[in-house]
Amino acid sequence: MDVILLKLSAALFSGFLIGVDRQIKHKPLGLKTSMVICIASCLITIVSVEAYLHFSTNGSSQNMDPMRLAAQIVSGVGFLGAGVILRRSNDVISGLTTAAMIWAASGIGIAIGANFYKEAFLTVVLILVSVNVIPALIKLIGPMSLSQTDVALRVVMEKGALTTHLIKRLHYRGKTWKERRTNSMIVREVKIKDLEDGCKQLDISVSIPRTMYITSVYDLVKEIDMVQKVSVEQR
Repeated sequence: MDVILLKLSAALFSGFLIGVDRQIKHKPLGLKTSMVICIASCLITIVSVEAYLHFSTNGSSQNMDPMRLAAQIVSGVGFLGAGVILRRSNDVISGLTTAAMIWAASGIGIAIGANFYKEAFLTVVLILVSVNVIPALIKLIGPMSLSQTDVALRVVMEKGALTTHLIKRLHYRGKTWKERRTNSMIVREVKIKDLEDGCKQLDISVSIPRTMYITSVYDLVKEIDMVQKVSVEQR
């Protein structure tokens, strides 16, 4: 009984660490969900293993697989992961990392339930490092494209406006390394549609530094001549 309590407590703590990371970042997977997934996965694994040991002592384990229930956890927890994957109005998919964390939490619970304590806690550490430390380092010392984020712009221009003027104002590459890291804007994709009143609607995808405020992009576009309406959404 003490060993089972230790396993469940270890699963709770592992789920707590993963949940804290998601909660701090205001992601759908929070503390309660993460801990429940990890503890329940651990419990099901314990039941599976203990049932196998119990029946094997009675000589009736010929067709039993101690990991059969644990294998079903990995596939069964998929519906939770699907619930946090969202498709936004700008056709951007979000929540994939959180879905992967849900799947990982179930795997950690299985590992603890099967007595792989060191491997489970090492996995927790590596997961937290992989989603926090490594991306931060890559943004600092890696290619410029990895330190940028995409912004979706919807701009309505007045009748007779030159759309090329808008694109030229938005597309800017800094001359120095520091400017490219802080002020550069790169136009990735442009869609243009004529409206019934003669105005033009442009849906533009722009890459900006992660340190740049979305409001700065809004103010820049709003100051351009013959711009009627502007909406900005971060992807």
